Amino acid sequence: MLPDRADLPRYLAPLPESLEDFALRFAWVIVAVNLAGTAFGFWYYGFHPLPLSDPLITWQFAVEPPVMWPFVPDSPIATLFIAASLALWKLGRNSEVVNALAFFGCLKLGLWTPFTLLAFMEGFSYNSVLMYNFLFWSHLGMVAEAFLIHRYSDFPVGAVLVAVVWYGFNDVVDYFLPVVGTPHHTALPGQEALVEGFSHPSPTHEIAAAGAVVITVAATFLALATRVKKLEART
Repeated sequence: MLPDRADLPRYLAPLPESLEDFALRFAWVIVAVNLAGTAFGFWYYGFHPLPLSDPLITWQFAVEPPVMWPFVPDSPIATLFIAASLALWKLGRNSEVVNALAFFGCLKLGLWTPFTLLAFMEGFSYNSVLMYNFLFWSHLGMVAEAFLIHRYSDFPVGAVLVAVVWYGFNDVVDYFLPVVGTPHHTALPGQEALVEGFSHPSPTHEIAAAGAVVITVAATFLALATRVKKLEART
C-alpha cells in the first residue's frame, strides 16, 4: 500500500499525484536504474575496471588525493542515496537520515549539473551530443526523484542536520577550503590537471560555487518547509 500524500503546496510537491504513485509502485525499477547510474558515475569520474586496457584509476580520481575521493563523485553518491532511500522504504526499514541525504543529493546534483552544462556549454563541446543530453536530462530526473521522498519521510530536524552538514562540508571542500590539494568539485571546462587536483580559473570556479551554495540553501529550506507543512496539516 502506498503512503498517503500530504496536503502540501505545489512548490513542495510539484509532481502530479498519479506520477508519484506510478513511481512508488515501480520503486524497485527506480532503485535498479539508480544503481546503474551510480556505477556509470564512478566510471565517469575515473574508476575503470572496464575496459581492461585502461588504468583502474584514471581521469579525475587519478588527479585527486585519495583521502578526498569520498567528496569527489557527488552525483553517483546522490544516486546511491536515493536507491538506498527507496529500497529501505520498500523493505519496511525507512531511514530518515538516508531520506534527507537522498533529498539533498538528488536536488543539489540534479540542478547543479544542468546549471553548469548550460553555463559552460561551449566548454563542454568535447562531449558528444548524446552524452551531453544524457547528462543533462538524467540529472533533471534526479530532481523529480527528490520530490518522491515526501511521501514516506517527515524530514525530522536531526536528519536534515546530517544532510546539511554533509553537503555543506562538500561545498566547503569543493570550493573554499579543500583541506588537501585543490578544491574538489567535479572538473569543469578550462581546468588543468596539477600534481594534486586541478587549476580553478576565474570566473568558472565562482560561478560553479555560487550555484552549489544556492542549491544547498534551497534544499535546506524545502526539507524544513515540508516538515513544517506536514506538522501543520496534522493539527
